[in-house]
Amino acid sequence: MKIGLIKEGKIPVDRRVAFSPQQLKDINETYEGQAIFVVQKSDLRAYTDEEYLNAGIELVSDVSDCDVLMGIKEVPIDQLIADKTYFFFSHTIKAQPYNRGLLRAVLEKNIRLIDYEVLRANNERVVAFGRWAGIVGGYNGLWTYGKKASLFDMKRARDCFDLKELHDEVRNIQLPPIKMVITGNGRVGNGVKEILEVASIREVSPKELLNNYYDEPVFAQLAMEDYNRRKTDGGYDKEEFYSQPEKYESHFLKYTEVSDILFAAAFWDPKAPKLFTAKDVAKDDFNLSVIADITCDIDGSVPTTIKPSTIADPVYDVDRETMEEIPAFGEQLSISVMAIDNLPCELPRDASADFGSQLMRAVIPALLEEGNPIIEEATIAKNGVLTPKYSYLEGFVKEDPNA
Repeated sequence: MKIGLIKEGKIPVDRRVAFSPQQLKDINETYEGQAIFVVQKSDLRAYTDEEYLNAGIELVSDVSDCDVLMGIKEVPIDQLIADKTYFFFSHTIKAQPYNRGLLRAVLEKNIRLIDYEVLRANNERVVAFGRWAGIVGGYNGLWTYGKKASLFDMKRARDCFDLKELHDEVRNIQLPPIKMVITGNGRVGNGVKEILEVASIREVSPKELLNNYYDEPVFAQLAMEDYNRRKTDGGYDKEEFYSQPEKYESHFLKYTEVSDILFAAAFWDPKAPKLFTAKDVAKDDFNLSVIADITCDIDGSVPTTIKPSTIADPVYDVDRETMEEIPAFGEQLSISVMAIDNLPCELPRDASADFGSQLMRAVIPALLEEGNPIIEEATIAKNGVLTPKYSYLEGFVKEDPNA
């Protein structure tokens, strides 16, 4: 099996890649006779062509003779090669309208599409960038607070060569005795926690955050039951919450009254309650001044996230009364929002290497095994049709958006 690491074609440019040079060298040696990786030349990647060449990996301009092609972001329609197997984040499984044309092209070109997002074993994702979104989002939240309060200046995350340099930056900051709150205790939330711990910020329980005074900066990490309650009796049942979130309401406001920074890192179902409302933001006791919305759901759980921000322009402010955007750091009483939707791209070398190690553990062995369920269950399209698991997308593909 010949596998090609493709050049990213989507704009804006994404510098991440599925494998580091050393990882490809290891794979080619481990699976000699079964699989061989080649790398399509690119001047965009966080790892250079020269680094792959030095690792003994063949560089090619044309990948049309490969059986399998692996990228990161959606492949532009005009760059798709018919009759190939592709791995990438397709952003189609939720019937995202902006990728309807992509899914149509995949079917028309008889492409087998395997989506990283749905590669699972024991119902758990086997590859994800969530930890890196949390690490960079946590860092950016602290960077935003430093700018907002005119207290300290750190390098931008994108200007740090690797995680070590990011750690060096965050260890040098000095924070006043503020309180911070993280929503979510999955990969993303734990990534935020990881960077706060590197900054020597002490963790306290949710109850302690609400009730105690501290003469040092502290943070609490919240699980769903810490800020969602059943409307009828104030109780919480995990299985019920995930299956029927509309039965619940938020009681997050008490955390906004004592906290200065919110790191929003929890998955949100549109049927579930929002953390707070736009009216809440205007109240005198709404204390948050910085919100790092790592989930970046527009009109989602965090009402102040009125648009995504970008790596080039990472922060915008929201007026508390009107909920309208104003220039970043323009007013002390406004809320500064960091809502970059591609955070791992700011630390592409480390994020790519970690992603590659996940692929090496779970996906490459499965790919080389005929009919492996990890691969089969993540196959969205094959032989020109949607697979049974994803047949619910048929109407979406056929729908005429101009009708």
